Amino acid sequence: MTPLSNEELMDLESKHSFLFFWQEANSNPGSPGFGLIRDRAPGDPEMCSVASVGYGLTALVIGAERQWITTDEAQRRAEGTLDTLLQHAEEVNGFFYHFLSMETGKRYDNSEVSVIDTAIAVCGAITAGEYFGGKLKEKAQQLYERVNWEWYRNPETNQFYMGYTPERGHWGAWDMYAEQFMMYFLAAASPTHPADPEMFYDFHRQVSTYGDVPLFIYTWTGSLFTYQFSHAWFDLQNKTDRDGLNWWENSVKASLAHRQYCMDESETFKTFGPNSWGLTACDGPSGYRGDYGAPPSGRSGANDQHHPDGTVPPAGAIGSIPFTPKESLDAMQHYYNHVPELWGEYGFRDAYNLDVSPPWYGRDVIGIDKGISLLMIENHRSGLVWKWFMKNKFAKKGLELTGFTEKPL
Repeated sequence: MTPLSNEELMDLESKHSFLFFWQEANSNPGSPGFGLIRDRAPGDPEMCSVASVGYGLTALVIGAERQWITTDEAQRRAEGTLDTLLQHAEEVNGFFYHFLSMETGKRYDNSEVSVIDTAIAVCGAITAGEYFGGKLKEKAQQLYERVNWEWYRNPETNQFYMGYTPERGHWGAWDMYAEQFMMYFLAAASPTHPADPEMFYDFHRQVSTYGDVPLFIYTWTGSLFTYQFSHAWFDLQNKTDRDGLNWWENSVKASLAHRQYCMDESETFKTFGPNSWGLTACDGPSGYRGDYGAPPSGRSGANDQHHPDGTVPPAGAIGSIPFTPKESLDAMQHYYNHVPELWGEYGFRDAYNLDVSPPWYGRDVIGIDKGISLLMIENHRSGLVWKWFMKNKFAKKGLELTGFTEKPL
């Protein structure tokens, strides 16, 4: 690989990540699935991920601003995508199914009605609405107003259910810290179907650490995406919640703990090291797994819910670039210069593993991993996503209603 500066490498990875969302979308204007984006490529060509659509709507803003496509092209794709979500995509009480048919917008297979994937789609719609304005902003507002957040809340626990299908009803609970903050903020500020802002304070906060990193509130599997996703849109820098917690700093600590763990375990797993770190949900040699993570994990003191096998996804470190810029850039340089098999049409492939024989390199890229990489690189470079998303009055109101205030510098 030709050596690149950090700025050149961020630009290259960003542009190629953007191309996934541009090229792996249904671009047939006459299709009821116009604008829907594949969950992964080249695998599963028929399956759209609603989360991919949310990241993709945000990607259009970045693509237009970076002039990778024209503003008119981006606006047409964004408006058509919102029309699809409003008119054709199958939903229940405003919540979309996790996976949809790329061609019809109908439920794909037996997927669940997903509160978190819907929230990601709404965040993407709001970002595009603020950036392009006009009718597009009105349509984004319609999409947001349609979501009946209260329907997804368990009144007995004041927590969101984890999932819903018509066959099974609601099940589970978002009862620990994870990637769900956007759900609380959007739900609290909803002008049509608000849910109790106190939900933000009614999930369990388990505190622990790894190595010499200061204590932080951790997630069930310790998977790094859980510390990243909501931060891609909601700018929580220099803000604290009602209890005085700074969740930005919490993600900094989690990212540093991940790196330290991969350094400490580098003799066990040769894929791991100071520049190959950041364990997050991704493809591995045995398929997609959501329990790639680092300690702490599980119930307090148990550390039994993260299951490393040597697989490292570039999106883990890249998605933390606003939190750990030097360490994340060093990892990007390592992947680019020393693992050439990781590079493909859409930038870094999903993951690699040198601890199996022969070494394994992911065949696919996955929309949510390309999405968090693209958005967090852009936020690190320019703050663009935060700038436009946080202009939205409901984004600001959601933080206010859940007790967030500016922290004096």
